[in-house]
Amino acid sequence: MATKTPRTRKAKAEKNDGRAVEPMPHVEALQSLRILVRAAQRHSSWIETQCSVPGAQLWLMQELQDEPGISVRVIAEKMAIHQTTVSNMLDTLEKRGLITRRRDSSDQRVVKLALTKDGAALLAKAPTPARGLLPEALSRMDAKSLDNLNNGLRALIGVISMGEEMYGLQPLPFTM
Repeated sequence: MATKTPRTRKAKAEKNDGRAVEPMPHVEALQSLRILVRAAQRHSSWIETQCSVPGAQLWLMQELQDEPGISVRVIAEKMAIHQTTVSNMLDTLEKRGLITRRRDSSDQRVVKLALTKDGAALLAKAPTPARGLLPEALSRMDAKSLDNLNNGLRALIGVISMGEEMYGLQPLPFTM
């Protein structure tokens, strides 16, 4: 999926009368955020169209394939979402026959999670990246760039924050 990149700060926009106008960094940042959100939205929609499973559920299935027997807590940590959200997604996937949950015979508190044959087949045919466009792209960034991005995002959240930190543990709505 190709996306257009916003103008760089060095580029100059032109007014209707042809005079150069200095670009505004906050507008460039806004355009970049729009590109990221829309690209993630389009990718998630494409994923669901291709395999009938929302992006977040496909990511969860990928975690089950990569680490059979993984716990709900570990999945929640890997996906950076709340354990309740993981449990809800597991309920949906189980009802569709894509995963199984079984209690460990030696410790009834432990739940064994696994993909079913149908779940494994769906995952094998699903478009990539199964973990989603943004998580995959972020995992490919170098440490310095990620640090800079995190610092900038923390600063932005600090300016607008009104108790929305809880949303950091919820998947984007269009991936559910």
